[in-house]
Amino acid sequence: MKRTAEIDRSTSETRIHLKLTIDGTGLSAIRTTVPFLDHMLHLFARHGLFDLTVEAQGDIDIDFHHTVEDIGIVLGEAFRQALGDKKGIVRYGTARIPMDETLADVTVDLSGRPYLVYNVDLPKVKVGEFDAELAREFFQAFANNCGCNLHLNLLYGENVHHIIEACFKGFGRSLDSATRQDARLHGVMSTKGVL
Repeated sequence: MKRTAEIDRSTSETRIHLKLTIDGTGLSAIRTTVPFLDHMLHLFARHGLFDLTVEAQGDIDIDFHHTVEDIGIVLGEAFRQALGDKKGIVRYGTARIPMDETLADVTVDLSGRPYLVYNVDLPKVKVGEFDAELAREFFQAFANNCGCNLHLNLLYGENVHHIIEACFKGFGRSLDSATRQDARLHGVMSTKGVL
């Protein structure tokens, strides 16, 4: 069974079309009108080996907040939908990613319970035109809509671009691990019998 999802979401602030294949090869086609987010989503797809298409338009004349957050919402919904009942998945994934002077840990639990721990202390600066604080908004929206525990911990780092990039790469790799199927598992990885 292919683990895929395709979602269209339109609001008064954004229009998003997203297509996801969990068991992909890292191919991506990303056009969000937020160049730095495009870059991060390409990295996420490549390092998670997900096939990902995102086309988005938003009220970027105001700022990037709605577009970034809504893409996080839709990506979270897509993973939740593509994973279905989560039978046979490993459930947990962790990645520790270096990026030059930066080291970040990202851990995910596809538990069905949304929770974000974001120990990534960034200054209120821009990377290009992207407000660094929007990275947190993206991850919060994803966790809420995927229904996962998502922990991002910056061990150290100085360059804000490197820090956010390490987080997105770790996000991809940890989700790749958590979504892997293990033939030894019958049902879900929970003593409750449901995730």
